[in-house]
Amino acid sequence: MIRNVLSIAGSDPSGGAGIQADLKAFSARGVYGMAVMTALTAQNTQGVCGVHLVPAAFVADQIAAVLADVRVDAIKIGMIATAEIADAVADALVSHQGIPIVLDPVMVAKGGAALLDPSAVDVLTKRLSPLATLLTPNLPEAAALLHVSAAATRSDMAEQADSLRQLGPKAVLVKGGHLAGDESPDVLSTGSGLTWFEAKRVPTANTHGTGCTLSSALAAELAKGASVHEAVARAKAYLADAVAHADGLSVGSGHGPVHHFHALWWAASA
Repeated sequence: MIRNVLSIAGSDPSGGAGIQADLKAFSARGVYGMAVMTALTAQNTQGVCGVHLVPAAFVADQIAAVLADVRVDAIKIGMIATAEIADAVADALVSHQGIPIVLDPVMVAKGGAALLDPSAVDVLTKRLSPLATLLTPNLPEAAALLHVSAAATRSDMAEQADSLRQLGPKAVLVKGGHLAGDESPDVLSTGSGLTWFEAKRVPTANTHGTGCTLSSALAAELAKGASVHEAVARAKAYLADAVAHADGLSVGSGHGPVHHFHALWWAASA
């Protein structure tokens, strides 16, 4: 049976991040993708130059419409932008807690633009985090959620992952892409302890949408029945290949997107 996965996130008209990246990742991982829009952005590979928010009530209407008709096997939550939208999402999902939820706390775009109002952080930590099967912050996001300095070492990452799990999610994956050095390790905190997932850093500027892509791939794997550990291993391997093939695309003059369909398009052209 083909699984159905819902993304609740913002739009990226250049196609590298947000809803567009989520739907590409869902398709690449073999699940049927659906999308609830929280915000429209005006952005490209060089940055974000405008944000138009979807009214919170209409975000709730979109979620309700999907859940009333379609079997949803997993949910990915990305850009929520404001406290009002975060509350609306939480209200819409609180009675559907049997569905695996991957919460990617999108706060800042690759170019540095803020994508989450500071007032929304408390709602995210108090209402959305407890609903999450897996929380997936990068180092700056983890620090912002905990109101501490960004992790600079593996020890810091591990400590922050455990601290974030105290906010209520069943598991936390702290992504180490911002660490200095040639490695890009992630650490997973669950009730059974810590697990490290290693990866070499790929020398490319084309990393637009990596967080969106990873969280969507994670949701796809959970929808297919993978454990959290299995989902992280598979999704991280998929993202590593998508980043490794990113230079095969020619999209924009800034931080280009990863190659979501690297395996499919390579096979099709062979």
